[in-house]
Amino acid sequence: MTGQRTPTVDRGEQAERELARLLEVGPFAEALRAAIRARGLGLERIRYRLRGRGTSLSLATLSHWQSGRCRPERPESLLALEYLEEILRVPDGSLRRLLGPPRSRGQYHQPAPPLG
Repeated sequence: MTGQRTPTVDRGEQAERELARLLEVGPFAEALRAAIRARGLGLERIRYRLRGRGTSLSLATLSHWQSGRCRPERPESLLALEYLEEILRVPDGSLRRLLGPPRSRGQYHQPAPPLG
């Protein structure tokens, strides 16, 4: 044995370092995506494991979370996120912490200027 590392081992270690960094600084979607990639789990497998814990999420929801199109906010979603942290073997609360404060519900629309 030459003592040289294989590229696969290096990629695994690199993925773990990147995941650790993203769990510290975020953003949420990138950290979630890195955790999923580091564990080698597909969204369907994650969904199956969540269902085994009594939580049901659609594939679309998981996909939206990891793409940044939306994020968990409702109580049921935050519970699912706790289970997701277990499944992905990341520290408790590490993904939730990246969510920051809850966003305000509804949108503020500035009145249109008067016509004429």
